[in-house]
Amino acid sequence: MTEVTETLAEDWAAVKLEPDETGLPMAVWITENDGYPHDVRVKVSTIRGGRGSWRAAPSIAVRPQPREIIPGSLPAADVVLISRWIELNRGVIIDFWNGAIGTRQVLARLQRLS
Repeated sequence: MTEVTETLAEDWAAVKLEPDETGLPMAVWITENDGYPHDVRVKVSTIRGGRGSWRAAPSIAVRPQPREIIPGSLPAADVVLISRWIELNRGVIIDFWNGAIGTRQVLARLQRLS
């Protein structure tokens, strides 16, 4: 089940994508750009099975190619999987970041890893 997580203290909202929606073994979060000084990022749970908090989730940059913001924050095998998923869904992630699509469109366009 997808949920929108909102934190008023940081004025941050994201869409949490569960493993059944992504094909990844962990949850990921995508967000819109709300004036952030950085480029597009995806946050990745370090806990398998869709659990975890975005607060503790390491970030993966989307452009120019997927890469860990803090190298070594995730196992190498997870970075490979997440990078494949980002490449598969780069346009969707960027469109959501830019505010061009909403959560429903994300879910309709999102492709699962197979």
